[in-house]
Amino acid sequence: MNNRLYKWGKVVAGSKSRWITMVMWVLVVALLSTVWPAVNDEESGSNNLLPEDAMSVEASNLTENQFPNDSGVPLLVVWQRQAGLTDDDFEAVQSLYKQLQENPLEHQSMVPDFASIPLQALTESASSDGVALTTPVFFENDASTEELQQSLEVLETNITELTENNVFSKEISSEGLQIRFTGPVGIQTDASALFSQADVTLLIATVLLVLVLLIVLYRSPILAVVPLVGVGFAYGIISPLLGFMASQGWIVVDSQAISIMTVLLFGAGTDYCLFLVSRYRDELQLEPNKYKALHLAIANSGGAIMMSALTTVLGLLTLSLAQYASYDRFAVPFSLAIFMMAIAVMTLLPAILALLGRTAFFPFIPRTKAMTEQLEKKKGKPVRYPKTRSRFSIAAGNLVTKKPRRIIIVCLFLLGALAIFVPKIEYTYGVLDSFPEDMPSREGFAIIAEHYPAGEIAPVQVIVDTGGQEVTVQEELASLPTTENVSDPRQGDSNSNIVEYTVTLAVDPYSSEAVEKVPEYKQTAVEALEQAGITNASERVWIGGETATLYDTEVITSNDQSLIIPVVLLIIATLLLFYLRSVVAMIYLLLTVVLSYFSALGLGWLIIHYGMGASAMQGLIPLYAFVFLVALGGDYNIFMISSIWKNRKQMPLKKAISEGVGETSSVITSAGLILAGTFSVLAVLPLQVLVQFGTVTAIGILLDTFIVRPLLVPAITTVLGRYAYWPGKLWKKEDREKQQGM
Repeated sequence: MNNRLYKWGKVVAGSKSRWITMVMWVLVVALLSTVWPAVNDEESGSNNLLPEDAMSVEASNLTENQFPNDSGVPLLVVWQRQAGLTDDDFEAVQSLYKQLQENPLEHQSMVPDFASIPLQALTESASSDGVALTTPVFFENDASTEELQQSLEVLETNITELTENNVFSKEISSEGLQIRFTGPVGIQTDASALFSQADVTLLIATVLLVLVLLIVLYRSPILAVVPLVGVGFAYGIISPLLGFMASQGWIVVDSQAISIMTVLLFGAGTDYCLFLVSRYRDELQLEPNKYKALHLAIANSGGAIMMSALTTVLGLLTLSLAQYASYDRFAVPFSLAIFMMAIAVMTLLPAILALLGRTAFFPFIPRTKAMTEQLEKKKGKPVRYPKTRSRFSIAAGNLVTKKPRRIIIVCLFLLGALAIFVPKIEYTYGVLDSFPEDMPSREGFAIIAEHYPAGEIAPVQVIVDTGGQEVTVQEELASLPTTENVSDPRQGDSNSNIVEYTVTLAVDPYSSEAVEKVPEYKQTAVEALEQAGITNASERVWIGGETATLYDTEVITSNDQSLIIPVVLLIIATLLLFYLRSVVAMIYLLLTVVLSYFSALGLGWLIIHYGMGASAMQGLIPLYAFVFLVALGGDYNIFMISSIWKNRKQMPLKKAISEGVGETSSVITSAGLILAGTFSVLAVLPLQVLVQFGTVTAIGILLDTFIVRPLLVPAITTVLGRYAYWPGKLWKKEDREKQQGM
């Protein structure tokens, strides 16, 4: 492979071909950006994340067909005064709704007639403590988020003119009147506003962080910019490609996926650049010809880069197996980003380096020994360069070969101690739980939850198909301990056999207690149908509402994890076996990465729960983190093991391990810091699922960078000795003579 990669280097980064490569990249980026839309223009605002055959989705479809509501999409206006709402407040409500009747907002579909009802009746519709009142405004179903935002701005102005100043900006615990917009329209517009501000913040923060880290680690302003140029060109192709796919309906992209993709592109892309750049610097110290040095660098690092990229691409593609859309939507953008970045590193980056040559490393330009001596004679003093191997890398290389068993015990104890916290993690799947606590729509929801009966926030719909039989499940549902009350049955418009019961729970409908009771509600209805002699009763009952949606989300994401995790492990194992030709190495590399994942999850929970004060971790985090950490974590092991395997052909195993750790520690530590840093940038985003994902992933990368890769893996390799290669060619009988020096 090295010969083929050497020839490839000459094709893309020769003295003349370098210009052709760069021009081709510029033309392709310009063409695609002109012809196809950017991915940000094709983002979907759809929140339908469950598959169509999920019970809660089927219940929602039945409700829409059989019990249609032409009112539209609701905005809930929440009014609160801690000392109790006054007559002036209720008169303001009446005045507002009179305005809305006489001068409707754009895309307003309907408002209740609060303007005409007596003040006393309106007062009685407030919460039992008289502190809060919730009034709806309905909008057209097909109104866009931008159109809704404009209407809400007008509504906010109208309310401000009718009430006290700053009613929308006051803290909800303060005195005076406070008003918040919530409900589907409020949440939709708030989420859109948060992400529109966060995308630019994320991009700026990521670029600045990577730039600063590269300057600090490599002390070269030119070299710091080179990887960013490569990432920028790669994004110039990725964005229109994804935009085209989304415009054709082949994929669905959302702002959350694009935010993480940007971070992944900068983090992993910079890592791949560093792998090649680091090798190029080493070759420049041995080879006077900058082109030949570059071709040798490609030959010696290209295989590991391509293998690392392939591992990550296939690992991320497994997310397409998920039924839950939030997972599935990540698969193509993430894998395409890594694929295109690998192509950029193997084509564009060599062309740029061929153009810059040794100047890329200014002011610490790498030279051969002869070139250095010549320069020293000219200057009349020694030329000093930064050390390519840190004290840590040298110490780690010596330690893992002298005291490997002690290193293994300490590492396993530390990682295992962190992993034991994983079973203690509490998870949440609530949408609002992922948003900032001070987001207006979440504050409005909190007011409703505090001042109205818990179950009224989100009633449960129990829908049954009676098959024409005389059957009722009202009494059975009412007898359940978590039921507050059950409405009278309502028959479907076009099918009288379809009957709906609205159940108000006696507990918080978003709590774990309520979610766990969803199967009990279904089973109760099924048993009632079976007692009436109805066959296939389990297929004639549907549970809908927010509580059922949370239940389906938990079940479906758990199923996705049960499927995707084994598939990822199988793919990574196969690729490692193919590349390393060693069953033993494949097993212990895979096990160490998995252990690192569980340790990161455990430590992440401690930070999220005790450091950030979150009562629960977002339920999507485990699978997100697993796929990323197993796929990305394998990159560093592949790069280091490749160095050990290469050295092993020329020296005894212990020396090969020590040299391999020393050679790769600097670049891998730099790459790990940059990758962890870019994922930690997700903390600037307002969505808790991204903050928590970035936290766990950054922790996992750091554990892998400073414990698993430089200490645990080489220590295991040392203990296993020649068996680490089994049954690869380095284990052959004729190789054993070299092991005498072990």
